Amino acid sequence: MGFHLRHQNWRFNMNTKTIVAVILVTLGIVVLAYSGITFKTPGKPIEFLGMHMETTHSHFIPPVVGALALVGGIVLLLVKPKSV
Repeated sequence: MGFHLRHQNWRFNMNTKTIVAVILVTLGIVVLAYSGITFKTPGKPIEFLGMHMETTHSHFIPPVVGALALVGGIVLLLVKPKSV
């Protein structure tokens, strides 16, 4: 009587859907953890009376968007792909 162990190749299959889902879940958690995220992007430079001024645009990502991203990512992870 021998005990036979089968060798199984455990390879994690990362497809595009899984990568997008993990990114959505991560971003959702970060946005919710910080109660929204504010970031700035460079705007149009202004020349006025010989003075040069840089402008910025401020953007806010509300927590609701983080919650939607989190739920969307979880749904993507749980939905099974259709077999063709």
